[in-house]
Amino acid sequence: MATEKTKQVSVLVMNTFAFTACFAVWVMFSIIGIPIKELLALNETQFGILVATPILTGSLMRLPVGILTDIYGGRIVYFVLMLATILPLYLIGEATQYWQFLVLGLFVGVAGASFSVGIAYTARWFSKEKQGFAMGIFGAGNAGAALTKFVAPSLVVAYGWQSVPQIYAIAMFVVVVLYWMFTYENPEHKVGSHVTLKDQLALLKDPRIWKYMQYYSLVFGGFVGLSLWMTKYYISEYGFDLTTAALLAAIFILPSGVIRALGGWFSDRFGAYKVTWWVMWISWICLFIMSYPQTAMTIKTMDGDATFNIGLNVWVFTSLLFVVGIAWGFGKASVFKFLSDEYSDNIGVASGIVGLAGGMGGFFLPIMFGALIDLTQINSVVFMLLYGATSVSLIWMHYTFGKDKRHEEIQNFIGEKNV
Repeated sequence: MATEKTKQVSVLVMNTFAFTACFAVWVMFSIIGIPIKELLALNETQFGILVATPILTGSLMRLPVGILTDIYGGRIVYFVLMLATILPLYLIGEATQYWQFLVLGLFVGVAGASFSVGIAYTARWFSKEKQGFAMGIFGAGNAGAALTKFVAPSLVVAYGWQSVPQIYAIAMFVVVVLYWMFTYENPEHKVGSHVTLKDQLALLKDPRIWKYMQYYSLVFGGFVGLSLWMTKYYISEYGFDLTTAALLAAIFILPSGVIRALGGWFSDRFGAYKVTWWVMWISWICLFIMSYPQTAMTIKTMDGDATFNIGLNVWVFTSLLFVVGIAWGFGKASVFKFLSDEYSDNIGVASGIVGLAGGMGGFFLPIMFGALIDLTQINSVVFMLLYGATSVSLIWMHYTFGKDKRHEEIQNFIGEKNV
């Protein structure tokens, strides 16, 4: 009979392992979408829709999956969710038309909803003092996006893009079997049938949840959006081949996923507000610099025209991208520390709502990237958009948390006067 400690560790490890696999599947089109784009002669907007389609269903399913997790428990919900992705994943390798890729992408995108079930399932196995760190470790499964950057390009080069979804389908089947063998269920973690759907959705009336939704739509939605786009960005902006571009993109993706565990520890140690505040400021500075497009400036001199090229070379750009990835890794953890502190009784629904907002950010951003590039023909416009979103988050944080802090100080002052 396994001890409680053994069950905690086993559930955390298998949840993280499964989430890594699901995330790798979820962003698969970021790699195979590039040869598909050439095959079908897609424009930038169509490519954005293609890579974002799985993100849509993964986002929309996060709320209902979070609710189901509260009611039925995480183990069975996670198992069924992963099982449902295997067949459509395999069939992507047989698709030949744009609409077929979109329809199958919608079904495969269910894998993205794994976050809501996994985060709630993980959190309930740990005490409140350790939840931030545990959820951070689970969230490190975001590194599955980096796994796709490492594995998928080699498969495309060696066996063709069709091999990627079919090999992924086989791998997912193995993950499902291992997951069922090494996870556990605790009936006490379920909310119970007395809690209705209406009761759970009442959380949407809480203005605080909307604040966290906006933050997460940036730190997670931005992470997903750039994970889907950066391989193509390096190809079009700097002229790299698919394999090199994917490896450079992984410099952003891998640390951002892995560092999330440290972000959870920092949030436990220093508080979610301080961590999130610094995340936003660091992101704001880096994105401002990255927004500047490659520019050729001509100056009239006495000896004739002098032209200067102004812009970020690939190493400076990648360094800034790395810093943004680290910051967002911390931010993804700190936002969910807010949730575990404030919504511990219905963390499944809270994580589902906030996760949905983050996922929808990841869905809309690639489409907006493609549309803006088609409109402006400027690659760095993607970072201009993210810079604007970060500015909104900073302003919102300043006014909402500033108001709460002033209210708290007033209450403390009144309490001291009464004493």
